Amino acid sequence: MNRISVSSSNIRSIGYDPDSETLEIEFHSGGIYQYFGVPSNVYDALMSASSHGGFFAANVKDNYRWQKIL
Repeated sequence: MNRISVSSSNIRSIGYDPDSETLEIEFHSGGIYQYFGVPSNVYDALMSASSHGGFFAANVKDNYRWQKIL
């Protein structure tokens, strides 16, 4: 999945596949995680948030099934 680099102290890049509603987050710590069933409006809000990390923690982290891929 292609990811877009973001300016964040915690998140390095963010990718999204609208067909499968899969959100992919790469952290500066090196981990890459996929979150499943994430609606496109949540991805859009994440990408436009003033704090990507803050939005992720409040709206994604504990709200969707996930798996670590790296």
